[in-house]
Amino acid sequence: MSELSPERPRRRRRADAERSIAAILDAAVAVLGERPDAKMEEVAAAAGLTRQTLYAHYPSREALLNAVVDRATAEAVAALDAVHLDEGSPTDALIRFLDASWYISERYPLLLRLPIASAVSRPERERHAPVLDRLEPLIRRGQRAGEFDRSLPRSWLLAATVSLAHLAGERVSAGEMTPAEAAKAHKRSVLRLFGVDETRAGRRRG
Repeated sequence: MSELSPERPRRRRRADAERSIAAILDAAVAVLGERPDAKMEEVAAAAGLTRQTLYAHYPSREALLNAVVDRATAEAVAALDAVHLDEGSPTDALIRFLDASWYISERYPLLLRLPIASAVSRPERERHAPVLDRLEPLIRRGQRAGEFDRSLPRSWLLAATVSLAHLAGERVSAGEMTPAEAAKAHKRSVLRLFGVDETRAGRRRG
């Protein structure tokens, strides 16, 4: 009878670890999305795991938040790549960018909350870089085509787009707007910021 391959237990342990990590991140998104000041123990309980297991994977709150940001960023990049921002008119592509971005924001509302954002170790520009790296070429294309305001620097448009997203998230967190209202306000604000003709953009959408 052949001996059990040592590779099989290793694969099993790796699969168990991956399931634990997925459960922890899902719980962190849900718990911290509702209560940004929730304790690590609450996240562990929501994940159905012990506190020791949570700390084995994420030794600090900062490490956990960084992992959540990494997962959200990966999903955002996949969503933006799926809508092909380099195709169609710049205005249509901008609308697709905003729709895809807000979808991710709704999945990860904690990312738009300042107490959470300030607890993440990486600088804000670095955290947003994968998304902004996809928006910047679109802005350049839109300005060259005359569809976006050429009088404003691309760096300003990038920073303002992010700031408006955080403002929308704050209003939702404060109970002053519903997610749908905030999404609409964010889209209209960015379109105006970019100098897009909203009437024409509306006709394209309709």
